[in-house]
Amino acid sequence: MMDVLQQLQGIIGVINTPFNHRNRIDHESLQRYVDHSLDCGVVGFLIGGMAAEINKLTQEEYISIARTVVNKVNGKVPVIGGTMATSRKERLLKGRRLLDIGIKGLLINIPFIDMYDYRKQVREIAKLNPEFIMIQDWDFEEYGLALDLIMQLYREIECFRSIKIEIVPAGVKYSQVLTASQGKLHVAGGWAGTQMIEALDRGVHAFMPTILHDVYGKIYTDHHHGKREEALQLFYQLTPILAFSHQHPDICIHFNKKLMQRQGIFCSSAVREPILAFDPYHERVAGELIEKALALSESCQSESKPKK
Repeated sequence: MMDVLQQLQGIIGVINTPFNHRNRIDHESLQRYVDHSLDCGVVGFLIGGMAAEINKLTQEEYISIARTVVNKVNGKVPVIGGTMATSRKERLLKGRRLLDIGIKGLLINIPFIDMYDYRKQVREIAKLNPEFIMIQDWDFEEYGLALDLIMQLYREIECFRSIKIEIVPAGVKYSQVLTASQGKLHVAGGWAGTQMIEALDRGVHAFMPTILHDVYGKIYTDHHHGKREEALQLFYQLTPILAFSHQHPDICIHFNKKLMQRQGIFCSSAVREPILAFDPYHERVAGELIEKALALSESCQSESKPKK
C-alpha cells in the first residue's frame, strides 16, 4: 500500500471529461490527455472528480472513461477513481465497478451528517478492499472535516492513507493533518492551487490540477530541489491564470477545455449543460491567458529537454 502512496508524490492529473460535438464521450481525446500528462511527468491520475462534470455523466459513461484511462495508463502510474454519488448504494456499486477494472484507490466524498454515520460509510467503502482510500475534504464555507475525525479514521481504517484537502484557505489544515499524523497520512492539495508555494513549504505531498502539468511539475521539482526562489518566480507567472480560472468551478472547466483544445489534446471545448455560461468577456480574458499558458508550458518543456 505504502509503495503506491510513495509513488503519488508530485503532480496527479485530474481529468476533465472531453465531449465531442455530438455530446458524447471523446475517448480519443481522453487517450491524448493521458499521453500528454505522462509526458509531463504526472505521478497518477484522478478520474471522476468534480472537474469531470461527474453529475452529468451516466454510470456507464463514467465506467467507460475509467476503462479507457486504466487501459491507456497500463500500470505506469496509479489511477484513482472518484465514487461521488447521490446515495450510499450507488457509491458502493460505483466503487466495486471501478476496482473491477483495475483502479488502485478510491476517492470518497461523503455528505457529513454526524461522526458515527461518516465513519460507518467510510468503513463500508473500505470493505471493498481498495489498495487505498483518499478522502475528499471539500468545504468552501467552513473548516470541513474535524481533525479528530480524520485522525480517528486514520487509526481505525488501514486503507485510509490519503486526504485531498479542499477547504479555503487550506494552509493551517495541511499543517494540522501532517503534524497529527507525523507526516504519515498522504496529503494532497486540490482546488486551493493558489496556495501551492505555501502548501509546498508546509510539506504537502501532491497537487491535483487538470492542466499545465509541466508547469506545476517544474514548480514542485524546483521547490523539492531547494530552488524555492525559482519555484516562486514560476508560480508568480502562473498566478493570473489561477486567479481567473479559480473564480468558480464552471469557469475552471470552460477554461481548461479551451486550453486543451488549443494544445491539440481535446478536439472540442464542449461542455454539458447546465453550466455557468462563458460570456464574451470571459472569452477575451481566457484567450489572453491561454496564450500566456502556452508560453509557460513551452518554456518549461524547453528547460526540461537535455542540453546538447
